[in-house]
Amino acid sequence: MRRREFTLAAAVGLLAAVHVLAAPARADDYPSRTITMIVPFPPGGPSDVVARIVADGLSRQLNETVIIENVGGAGGMIGSNRVARATPDGYEFVLGSRADAINQTLYKHPLYNLKEDLAPVILVADQPMAMIARHDLPVDGLQNFIAYVRKNQTTMRTGSAGIGSTGYVDCALFNQAIGVKVQDIPYRGGGPALQDLYAGQFDYFMTLSPTAVPPIQSGQVKGIAVFRRERLPSLLSLPTSIEQGMDFEASTWFAFFFPKGTPDAIVKKLHDATVAALDTPALQEQLVTTGTFVVPPEHRATAYLQSIIGPEIDKNRAPLRAAGMSIE
Repeated sequence: MRRREFTLAAAVGLLAAVHVLAAPARADDYPSRTITMIVPFPPGGPSDVVARIVADGLSRQLNETVIIENVGGAGGMIGSNRVARATPDGYEFVLGSRADAINQTLYKHPLYNLKEDLAPVILVADQPMAMIARHDLPVDGLQNFIAYVRKNQTTMRTGSAGIGSTGYVDCALFNQAIGVKVQDIPYRGGGPALQDLYAGQFDYFMTLSPTAVPPIQSGQVKGIAVFRRERLPSLLSLPTSIEQGMDFEASTWFAFFFPKGTPDAIVKKLHDATVAALDTPALQEQLVTTGTFVVPPEHRATAYLQSIIGPEIDKNRAPLRAAGMSIE
């Protein structure tokens, strides 16, 4: 009898312990351990640049370490899907981007539903696209570049950070706009693609500003244009597409997302810590130096990010379908 009573008591105690462990995350003691930020692209690319700068600021604001884990693949879907399926306790979130909105249309069977499987937290930054070319390409300026590509399109090649990446999509739309078809070489991220551009393995690369700024400044590549109405503060010598006579703009936003079901109080804690980090002059200077624009205060509310998700999916759907771009 005593053995049975002891066994029942132990079982009750075990169930109580499991209940405590499975209890919803509490905001009053959050965070109490290391937090993981998933970056759904390889190290060295534009997403990674933003992540590492902001993670340092977040660690200071939250008094806990925020580590980066790069989980690349499928145009960013692998990493975002991991967070979509994660425990909603506040200890894993993703640096999502416009790529997540693109993937909802580009892929016939996306791994997750951006509107239903992820909880928006805050818009963080914006990066314009820039066109760069191998350093010895015999062109000067956007119009000269367009003329050269039109003449040599059958022998030229582009590079991209992978099929479905924002650069891949925007370069395809750019090529369509100027009326050319050029073979693309997809890489597993912007970093590896850039290394091959240095080596002259392909001819031009539509990429986000953090990837473009350093090699343009060092002369390792040739800057053609930045696809934004205003020039980059970190690269004032590079004219915009508008200045060079082409009404074509392209950029990518970045934002934090938790798994759906994360308590509102925890969402607010990460939101408020991010706002405090973004308002730090040193962090702002670091981002601007890379060619990244900090999101203005009026666009930082969680409700604002929630409100643009549907329109962002719709906005990217039209050009993707017009270009006939689709991936199984």
